[in-house]
Amino acid sequence: MPIVSPHGHTNAAWFAKNQPFPDPAELFVQPDHYIFRMLYSQGISLKELEIGQPEPKNPRKVWRIFASHYYLFRGTPTRLWLDFAFQELFGLEQRLAEETADLYFDTISEKLRTPAFFPRALYERFHLEVLATTDSPLDSLAAHKTIGESNWKARILPTFRPDPVVDPEFSGFAENVAKLGENTGEDTSTWAGYLNALRVTRVRFRKLGCTATDHGHPTARTANLSAVEAAELFRRVIAGTADSLQQELFRAQMLTEMARMSLDDGLVMQIHPGSARNHNRKLYERYGRDVGADIPMPTNYVDALRPLLDQFGNEHDLTIILFTLDESAYSRELAPLAGHYPCLTLGPPWWFHDSPEGMMRFRERVTETAGFYNTAGFNDDTRAFLSIPARHDVARRTDCAFLAKLVAEHRLEEDEALAVAQDLTYRLVKKVYRL
Repeated sequence: MPIVSPHGHTNAAWFAKNQPFPDPAELFVQPDHYIFRMLYSQGISLKELEIGQPEPKNPRKVWRIFASHYYLFRGTPTRLWLDFAFQELFGLEQRLAEETADLYFDTISEKLRTPAFFPRALYERFHLEVLATTDSPLDSLAAHKTIGESNWKARILPTFRPDPVVDPEFSGFAENVAKLGENTGEDTSTWAGYLNALRVTRVRFRKLGCTATDHGHPTARTANLSAVEAAELFRRVIAGTADSLQQELFRAQMLTEMARMSLDDGLVMQIHPGSARNHNRKLYERYGRDVGADIPMPTNYVDALRPLLDQFGNEHDLTIILFTLDESAYSRELAPLAGHYPCLTLGPPWWFHDSPEGMMRFRERVTETAGFYNTAGFNDDTRAFLSIPARHDVARRTDCAFLAKLVAEHRLEEDEALAVAQDLTYRLVKKVYRL
């Protein structure tokens, strides 16, 4: 069946420009925190991998480092995804290792220069029907506009990710909010103007096909302050005088505000909480965000979501997809919540749990309470474009293994299992993400 990829971090500019991908090191190693966090854990510095360099000086050297340490990925889902890409896309059947590093580098480099490996050709080869990117509200979305104005009929859609202008701890927060005001013509020094600027930006995203928002907050906490209280909190946050508790309260209020806006404009809301981001302070100061130093945390949903759910939980026209890095919440909190509230749906295993084992744990712990139809199918949530077919293949096989067990135990008829497999693969994700 076609691949629907409703949430991920690929770059729309790849498809707008449709130029050859760079060398193997830039394509596979340097953008992928799954890879370099493992290498870093074994003493390989990010400097050796040329992370953060505008242009790698010696990509072959970086690739050789990666190849000589490929054994580190034994048993990991990263190994599955990479082996799939190496064999299925590039026809490489010898295992990647120090001895085969140059063979891999040269073979991949040569094929990347051919039209069959340009971004648009790979999109079609992967049988992609929809591919969603994740975009800052400050992004011009120029690449999406270019794609839309071209003769290419693929669906590359933006996703509204407001973290830079709703998280007071985000670097440059006050400047980002001011920029949001400039872009929208709204006075973002006031609470009302700030909210209007966000609404205007959401309209701009929707015009380019956006169907969803995404929120990467540290916790799932929500709040429902009065307009006066919210305005005063906003004043403190913009002035830079809010303490850590007030900053968290502001994020909590903004989840509820985003739910209110979603009820108005129909955008599906995704909440990705529970990551202690940039845990390695020295790496963050040297290399910035997203360098593999994010660690899962225990996450509360029952109490955290109550203010939002008291306000909007019974709305049938609102869709909120919940994700977690805290697997202990699956059967205790998330499945019962999604199994009751009409607005809640469970997203698939995310990030550290995007693996055959993680996917099976998810189905085993969630299905008994929430069933299949309170879940959102699968999304790959990847920056690594070439891993998308492999990730969806793993998800489909794991779901089918779970369904086969139910059939073997006479808990499901075979025709029902076939229908569910197609729903989990294709129909549910299109329905939930309004695609």
